[in-house]
Amino acid sequence: MAKPGLDGHDRGIKVIAAALRDAGFEVIYTGLRQTPEQIASAAAQEDVDAVGLSILSGAHMTLFPMVVENLKKLGVSNILLFGGGIIADSDIAELKKIGVGRIFTPGATTRDIISYLEKALPGSKKDEMMI
Repeated sequence: MAKPGLDGHDRGIKVIAAALRDAGFEVIYTGLRQTPEQIASAAAQEDVDAVGLSILSGAHMTLFPMVVENLKKLGVSNILLFGGGIIADSDIAELKKIGVGRIFTPGATTRDIISYLEKALPGSKKDEMMI
């Protein structure tokens, strides 16, 4: 899990990370104020199956594409990128066009996220996820 940009609110991502851990996923939380380059590099180094971004700052239309681009630069094309935050439906549609998976908005439950990842990553080892 990662909090890109200047967003300093991490209570939600910590709750989600704990729920995923409790569901059997190994979770790496990279912390606050990560750059897209740092996030992509950590994902490649750890050989993860998924990267989850939490963005509440409104910079999602800049940060998600930058993470996608950095993953491509590193030659990593098999990582599921998903996220959550305060994101308008019209922006979600645009993010999906660039390859972002599901976006969870306020009201989504931890069960929703766990179920999505279990379905989106069939056969993957739960111990290879970074969120």
